[in-house]
Amino acid sequence: MEQDDKSVTVVITQVVKPGCETAYEAWLKEITRVSRTYVGHLGTNVIRPQVGVRNEYVIILRFDDYKNLKVWMTSRDREYWLNEGKHLLESDPNVQEICGLEAWFSLPGQPLKTPPRYKMALLTWVAVYVLINVLNTFIVPLLRGLPPLIISLIITIIMVALLTYVVMPRVSRLFNRWLYPKSRKV
Repeated sequence: MEQDDKSVTVVITQVVKPGCETAYEAWLKEITRVSRTYVGHLGTNVIRPQVGVRNEYVIILRFDDYKNLKVWMTSRDREYWLNEGKHLLESDPNVQEICGLEAWFSLPGQPLKTPPRYKMALLTWVAVYVLINVLNTFIVPLLRGLPPLIISLIITIIMVALLTYVVMPRVSRLFNRWLYPKSRKV
């Protein structure tokens, strides 16, 4: 894996045995605390189960580069904590490493699959093209009089937030069949 110069995200999905949620939360707090002591750790986010939407915990773990992530992933500390929490889970966790824009192309409630890069690039380009034109038409006129760097800062903040939380999740769902074609049976 040639990721040594890029930040890397690991997405872990785990289904907790019914009745073990409190013990799992305590375990999760401890393994997260230990992971923060490793060089290159950039943060951990936890998405908890939602009734009727998804039944698994999703843990998003970020490191500054692949080398530092690998140190954590192969550490004795991690191995120890995984063994400590194994009895709380219904099955082995699903662990996937991603980098860059791949996270934008995940579908809620489904395991993360990475579509071909050309498809990600094409859809990202279209979304950015449309969004930048909409923002330039409707937002930039409201910002007239501000220095150009401040206008650029505001526009990029709005664009990234919209791409991450509004546009790309919808684009991924809309183009799901094209991004993730099912293999045809002969």
